[in-house]
Amino acid sequence: MRPHGNIEQPVLDGANVRLEPLSREHLPALEKIAFDERIWRYMTTRVETPKDLEAWLEAALKVAATGTQLPWVTVLKRENRVVGSTRFIDLDMHNRTVEIGHTWITPELHQKGVNPEAKLLQLAYGFDTLGLNRVALKTHHENLQSQAAMKKLGAVYEGTFRNHYVMPDGSLRHSVWFSITKEEWPQVREGLQQRLSAFC
Repeated sequence: MRPHGNIEQPVLDGANVRLEPLSREHLPALEKIAFDERIWRYMTTRVETPKDLEAWLEAALKVAATGTQLPWVTVLKRENRVVGSTRFIDLDMHNRTVEIGHTWITPELHQKGVNPEAKLLQLAYGFDTLGLNRVALKTHHENLQSQAAMKKLGAVYEGTFRNHYVMPDGSLRHSVWFSITKEEWPQVREGLQQRLSAFC
């Protein structure tokens, strides 16, 4: 575990996926998968070079030290291989809310059950361990695949923040927001468990 404010960030261990707290030691493993342009197409950060990746990692660790973000790397257990990264963003223990974001997985493992299991681990930690009331997710308005995945997860569409970000290429991004509440979590968990059983 790694301390963040009053929270010890844990390793989250599932059947096929393990989420490990992001550290500088993960940089070589991340370099093997992080330079596919498809990963960063809808992100507000671009990572194209090892220097970009190092800056991305250092920025993640810096904000993690404030206790408002918990960054993990995603590990495929059967290969003991780092295959992506994800975070808790804007963790607010007073209001008991958080956002799951900065999520990416090497494209070769899309639709392979990695992302749903990672989400199950994060949601279980958020709702069952931290006692959160709400977990949010957001995505680029053009990222229809991500929006479909959030709906399939069981998250509820809340609205769109128009002209929310200026992207690295200068274009404007509208952010499409979804959330899951503590009341919805049991049904979401059951749906995720059923989905994941198909990958076993």
